[in-house]
Amino acid sequence: MFYILFVSFFWITDVNEDVAKELSKKVRLLCWVMTSPKNLDKKATAVKNTWGKRCNKLIFFSSVTNKTFLTIGLNVSEGREHLTGKTVQAFKYCYEHYRNQFDRFLKADDDTYVIVENLRYFLSHHSPTSHVFFGHKFSPIIKQGYFSEGAGYVLKRASLDKFTLEGIRNPFVCRQDGGAEDAEIGRCMMKLGITAGESLDLAGRETFHPFVPIAHLEGHHPDWFYKYSAHKPQNNY
Repeated sequence: MFYILFVSFFWITDVNEDVAKELSKKVRLLCWVMTSPKNLDKKATAVKNTWGKRCNKLIFFSSVTNKTFLTIGLNVSEGREHLTGKTVQAFKYCYEHYRNQFDRFLKADDDTYVIVENLRYFLSHHSPTSHVFFGHKFSPIIKQGYFSEGAGYVLKRASLDKFTLEGIRNPFVCRQDGGAEDAEIGRCMMKLGITAGESLDLAGRETFHPFVPIAHLEGHHPDWFYKYSAHKPQNNY
């Protein structure tokens, strides 16, 4: 499966390129990508050679360290049942090694595509010191909503601090592994008082997308998507 995350497109001009360069200094973005040993040669390599270059810092996490591809191995087994554990440990690593160097921390999969400049533009309108995170919001299960794992989600530095210091270090507050990753992280955030922010653009359109582009362009969504999405998809593209 291929996923895409984007904010409204803009044409690349000299003016926009200058704005993008300036935003890269003001919105310091660390992008970390969840991958696996079998995906390094294709999916992870594709990220590394495309949108990953636009992040201020790009990190790949897997279950096994790979010094050739510069992949950080986490002490967590592979498999969907351990995605929560991988996510928790990856954010902990980012906090311990990069907390003071970056303002926002993006979690993505190795089949995610991100228009980094547009993401920075969106984030530039939100203070890095507020306790909030962003993504494609689902409404069931968690009262304030939670974000699709496939579409990726972003924590501000203040949210990362609280998540790490009060959540990851306290298994009675936040689950350390197991369950559905996106729902478990969302439940943890709500307990910590970290708000599931609104990620719509100025025209009220979604900016984080969990399906391939054609599915969103033509409205080919599964039934569960209409049920779960906090903002019901409209076939008006």
